[in-house]
Amino acid sequence: MKIGVIGVGEIGRTLARRWSEKGHTVRVANSRGPSAVQPLADAIGAEAADVFGAVDGAEVVVLAMAFPVAATLPKDLFDRAADGVVIIDTSNYYPDVRDARIREIDEGMPESIWTARHLDRPIFKAFNSLMFYALSELGKPEGSSNRLAIPVAGDDPLGKSVVMGLINDMGFNPVDGGSLADSWRQQPSTPAYCCDYDAATTQRGISAAVKGKAEKIRDTAWRAKYSRLFADRPAYADVHAAVIAMNRSFNPLPDLDGRPCCGDRT
Repeated sequence: MKIGVIGVGEIGRTLARRWSEKGHTVRVANSRGPSAVQPLADAIGAEAADVFGAVDGAEVVVLAMAFPVAATLPKDLFDRAADGVVIIDTSNYYPDVRDARIREIDEGMPESIWTARHLDRPIFKAFNSLMFYALSELGKPEGSSNRLAIPVAGDDPLGKSVVMGLINDMGFNPVDGGSLADSWRQQPSTPAYCCDYDAATTQRGISAAVKGKAEKIRDTAWRAKYSRLFADRPAYADVHAAVIAMNRSFNPLPDLDGRPCCGDRT
């Protein structure tokens, strides 16, 4: 499959590397041009390109960039992509931390709906709800026990099946997160967000999401605790478990017997 990855930060480079290992034809690009991504491309067996080159003939395009940078991409960017190109949005909205406030989202519009409207293209939301460390280090072969899951939200069943296949290639179980309008259920500080759950628990987390609750957590408890965790600039691998425990504590999911699940006892 021909895949263009735009954005080569922690998420983008991890996706590009693994898919290249799986035999996909991968092109990588960022805003600085082919020379800036050439060393990465050489290291992982991908092709370096500019953003137009990454999209040219691509069957899948991954937008692995900070929110809301995707909305600033050229309007004609996808004109040379393959018919039916599957566009995957991996970004998350963090207002007053990294991103400027966006009125429509603050009033309840799902983040990826906002992005899709700016791109004037149907998109899928995936790979936004797993920390880059887990994406890079915690994948397992298909059929493994305790395999972590990644939800995908979108409206086209065929496109969604493509995304699910790519999730499986990364070493994770895909979970159907519903329509793009339902993608708020996997946004920051929801029960399914960055909690390192298996497929069944991820599905329960998606179902347990309450409209409007996550934003309050994100802007208060999450911000304060996250800042303390990273105050001394630790290596991310050293605090991953603490980040996951923190995220789970915000939305403890009851186990089938009514007790908090997955080691949470809050």
